[in-house]
Amino acid sequence: MSRYNTLTLALTRHRLAPHLHHAPRRLSTSASDAIAELMRTADPTFTRRQVLDGNQLQKLSLALLRPQLHRGLVVTGRAPAPGTLLPPGYHLAYFTPAGLEHELGPDGTDRTFNPPPPFTRRVWAGGKMSWHGELRVGEEIEERTRLVSATPKMGRGEGGQGEQEMVLVEVEKEFWGEKGLALVDQRSWIFRKEAEVDSKVFDKRLVDTVIEGPSVVKDVIFYHKEGYPTRQLRWSPVGLFRFSALTFNGHRIHYDPSWSTTVEGHQGCVVHGPLNLICMLDYWRDVCSNRPLKQIIYRALAPIYAGDTYQIRASPPVAVDLGWQWQIYVEKDKKICMRGAIIGL
Repeated sequence: MSRYNTLTLALTRHRLAPHLHHAPRRLSTSASDAIAELMRTADPTFTRRQVLDGNQLQKLSLALLRPQLHRGLVVTGRAPAPGTLLPPGYHLAYFTPAGLEHELGPDGTDRTFNPPPPFTRRVWAGGKMSWHGELRVGEEIEERTRLVSATPKMGRGEGGQGEQEMVLVEVEKEFWGEKGLALVDQRSWIFRKEAEVDSKVFDKRLVDTVIEGPSVVKDVIFYHKEGYPTRQLRWSPVGLFRFSALTFNGHRIHYDPSWSTTVEGHQGCVVHGPLNLICMLDYWRDVCSNRPLKQIIYRALAPIYAGDTYQIRASPPVAVDLGWQWQIYVEKDKKICMRGAIIGL
C-alpha cells in the first residue's frame, strides 16, 4: 500500500473512531417511541412555490448523460426555452431541501420527516407518481407537502442479525400549476437503526471504493423475447455527486465512501433511488412508448453502488383500466434491485 493510502486510512480511521470503536451507548428507543417524537415535532403540512428554471433542467439532462432532453431537442449549448415540457420524474430537481448545513442530520439528510435516533439510516424505499397535467419550464408551481403516516415495521437485519425494528415514513407532494393539479408524488422512506460495522474490514473497503472511469448509459444489442433492448448503466462517483448537487441532496452515502462503508455498512457509494427512478422513466419513454404517461408505482429492493454495471429492461404491456401497463426492472447480476409498474395511454 502506498504511503498516501496508508496516511488516508489512518486519518479516516481516526475521524470515524467514535463510530467504529468507542461509540457511546444510547438509550434504547423503540420504533413506536421514535414515531411519537416525529409526529410531535414535525410540521405535518407545508407549501412552497417555485418557478421551474430551464437551466436546472438542462443541467439535470446532462448529468443523466442525455444531450437531448426530448427527441430533437439538444440542450448541450442552451437551456430549454420557457414552455418546454418537463420529462416524467424531472421535477425531482426542483423544490429541493432548503435547510442550512447544521440543520441536517449527521448523515447529511434533510430532517424534515426523519425520526430521532437510533433510526438514522434512511433508504428511499419506493412510492407512486400520478400525472394529471403537465409541468413546463417558466411556470410557477406550488408544491403542497403533507406527512401521510409513520408506522413501525419489522425487517431483515444485516449480517444474520434476524428481524429488526424499522420506521416507515410516507409523504405526499402535490404540484399545482396554472391549469390545476399536475402531479401527485407519494414517497416512502425506511429508517433503520444505526449499523454495527466490523472495523476489521475497514481498510479493505476504503481502498476498494476507488472507482475509475466515467458513467455509462447505453442500449445494448441484446433483445428479450418481448422485443425491447436492454439498457446498460454504470455510475461513477462524479456522476453520483452531480446528481446529489442538482437535487441538493446531502445524504453522505451517495458521495462519501468512508461514511457509506464504515458507518452505514455499504460496499461503496450508493446509487440514488431517485436517479434509478428517473432512468426507468427515461427508458420507458425512449424504448417502450411515446404516449402520455399516467402513473408509476415503484419499489427499491437492493442497493446498487458506484462502479456497478447493471441493466434496465421491460416486459410486454398488458391492458388495464387506465390504459397499458409495463413492468420495468432494474437488475444487477440477475438480481432485481428496483421494479416498477408504469401505466401509459
